[in-house]
Amino acid sequence: MNWNYLILILAATIAGGIIPMTVKRINANFSIYLLAFTGAFLFGIIIMHLLPEVYEELGHQAGLYIVLGFFLQVFLQQLSHGMEHGHTHMPQEGHRHIAVMPLLLGLSIHAFMEGLPLGFKYNDHSALPSLMVGVAAHKIPEALTLITVMMHAHKKRSELWRILIIFALVTPLAAILAGWLGSRFEVVQHYLLYVVALVVGAFLHISTTIFYESGTKHHELSRKKVLAIAFGLLLAFLTLIFE
Repeated sequence: MNWNYLILILAATIAGGIIPMTVKRINANFSIYLLAFTGAFLFGIIIMHLLPEVYEELGHQAGLYIVLGFFLQVFLQQLSHGMEHGHTHMPQEGHRHIAVMPLLLGLSIHAFMEGLPLGFKYNDHSALPSLMVGVAAHKIPEALTLITVMMHAHKKRSELWRILIIFALVTPLAAILAGWLGSRFEVVQHYLLYVVALVVGAFLHISTTIFYESGTKHHELSRKKVLAIAFGLLLAFLTLIFE
């Protein structure tokens, strides 16, 4: 377990949450391009590192679990309303109520799932550090969206900090739990591989949704958004040099 990477994920989450608390007016394009970049980077990590790993170990079973993970994420976003890929879903004019608990539950389950593959021992030695960086990058817009929604739910500043810190801890704690159990029980390490396949499916849903839905009018791919996606994929490609 590389504690530096877990600290990076924790810091990235807190940094993402601090942005809406300290910046009075965030340029809408900032979130769009940040999501596009992080989504593309995560997508590239999945395709170049995790997919080969799970198919090598699980064979055709991998596809089944990837599809299950994909549709598990479809279910989870019914709770989180798609905050994983930047959807805020603010209440319409005249409706001030935001159902906070389902949002927090759905996003926290997703964050816990994100952490479990970080405790797995991969044959590809570049897979884990690449995934750690990809998750850390994704945490910035994820936390930014979460705290933005909580601010519109009129949460006090102390509550915002409490929500942010608890949310920031979920993924690192899941990674620590998975790593600790996997190192002591071989059967846990074996079944973690199936969890990795499920999370691959969930990440594929999130990253591909980001490509087409993250904030742009009519969900079009603007030139700047395409550049952000291309830059994210390029950085993911560069992780291959560490193999």
